[in-house]
Amino acid sequence: MTLAEQLETVIGQGQVCENEPMKNHTTFRIGGPADIFVCPKTEEGLIRGLKWCREKKISFYVIGNGSNLLVGDKGFRGVVFQVCKNLDFVETEITPSGICVRAGAGVMLAKLARDVSARGYTGFEFATGIPGTLGGAVTMNAGAYGGEMKQVLVSVRAVNMAGEVLEISLKDLELGYRTSRIQKEALIVLSAVLKFARGDAEAILEQVEELSRQRKEKQPLEYPSAGSTFKRPEGYFAGKLIQDAGLKGYRVGDAMVSEKHSGFVINAGAATASQVRQLMQDVDAIVYEKFQVHLEPEVRMIGEF
Repeated sequence: MTLAEQLETVIGQGQVCENEPMKNHTTFRIGGPADIFVCPKTEEGLIRGLKWCREKKISFYVIGNGSNLLVGDKGFRGVVFQVCKNLDFVETEITPSGICVRAGAGVMLAKLARDVSARGYTGFEFATGIPGTLGGAVTMNAGAYGGEMKQVLVSVRAVNMAGEVLEISLKDLELGYRTSRIQKEALIVLSAVLKFARGDAEAILEQVEELSRQRKEKQPLEYPSAGSTFKRPEGYFAGKLIQDAGLKGYRVGDAMVSEKHSGFVINAGAATASQVRQLMQDVDAIVYEKFQVHLEPEVRMIGEF
């Protein structure tokens, strides 16, 4: 049996492909082939697949919607597990003070936020424009428009590198700006519990629509990208530093600093991963030369460039 066939048996239900182009699974629309690409249908299948890779000493990576990811042009040597196609359950419980939601790591964050807001619960309006999954949002403590995941999280269910499933409370998640215990310990999110308060349904939906309008007006949604490219340096805004450095519209091939929002690097046509990486390095170097501030990537890079 090939490794792909073995893995198909291990996960039970789900889809296993060989030499799958990662450009089809990232919002950048960039990336060479993964040796093996797996969409487990169940949480148990995912855990078995991860454990099998560890036992076989095969490299692996878990993705959601691929919205914060740059995959090398030569692809990824190993196994890529995708959770957004199947691990997307949502369970709700109404409480006297609001609503408690338990959702799978593969749930699209924007959809969950819209559903919660439409039901008249507040606290998740900020997430309606974030294009990633719940698992990714928890891992990086995603946020926008003054809100972030740590404001609504109750607990997280995750699996560690030994294959043990952990229940982690909010206070033990060590959530900070684009960081968490999940990242530090290389844990993989399986599901999360979130809590929201009752609110004025009309006012909530107005806020959601206003944030959506601002996002469409200010962000280059018409082009493939990975969202905000750099983390916010302490005391600064990455986009403003890049703009003030005269880099709006700066290009390396088809990789370009957006003319609409300098905090975004976009794929303006047929950009390669190498072009995007080179552009990011150029931007960091020029910004540092002008302002003595380094820009740390928010986008994760995997694979061979």
